[in-house]
Amino acid sequence: MADTLIIVPTYNEIDGLERIMARIRSAVPDADVLIVDDSSPDGTGELGDRLAAADPAIRVLHRAGKDGLGQAYLAGFEVARSGGYLFVVEMDADGSHDPESLPAMIALAADGADLVIGSRWVDGGSVVNWPRMRKAISRTGNWYSGVMLRSRIRDITAGFRVFRAGALRDLDLHAISSQGYCFQVEMAWRLERTGHRIAEHPITFVERETGQSKMHTGIVVEALLRVTAWGIAATLRPQKKGNPDRSGAGSN
Repeated sequence: MADTLIIVPTYNEIDGLERIMARIRSAVPDADVLIVDDSSPDGTGELGDRLAAADPAIRVLHRAGKDGLGQAYLAGFEVARSGGYLFVVEMDADGSHDPESLPAMIALAADGADLVIGSRWVDGGSVVNWPRMRKAISRTGNWYSGVMLRSRIRDITAGFRVFRAGALRDLDLHAISSQGYCFQVEMAWRLERTGHRIAEHPITFVERETGQSKMHTGIVVEALLRVTAWGIAATLRPQKKGNPDRSGAGSN
């Protein structure tokens, strides 16, 4: 049985799904892959089924409708928990996250990190083909989250991640209600705040070449409001906070 489950949420990703599946299977051939499809009207789920029929390491979880990135990952976490996996990966279906980074990220988790973040904003990390406004939103979101949450994580909004399954079991996942951009902030912050070990590994993030970005104003506003509320609540109710581990993670 595989030690690692790679969760790939999809919604209208038919143009790039086969390509990213091939890249994943080449980079980490011993891992299992779970496509979590939110009833994509473009046929992404059906394509996933065809890929799964041809490769026993690929499975598809079909959900009834578009219910948000956070809920897709939570559904995938439940599959990982019931399947007894040791490591759980989050990554996008659009090719922005390079699967070639996964062996190094999984190795950091195997070495003791509870969460390994593929980081754009540490030494060695970068973004390609982003407009200035998108960079500014990401930089500002990470800065604001760090200030409000007293976090040392440099790229707390990043969506390319490896969790140690045991760390996910330490969290009350039923209490996670955030979506999108903010889901990633909440998951990382909860682990950091409860003393879990966090590492950041530099990646090159490449803007998607096919399909449409799922980023929209509502996601940014949700993140701003929730991070502000969490920061105020944390100030009023202090809790043990861990230090992100920087060793071997390419961070400064």
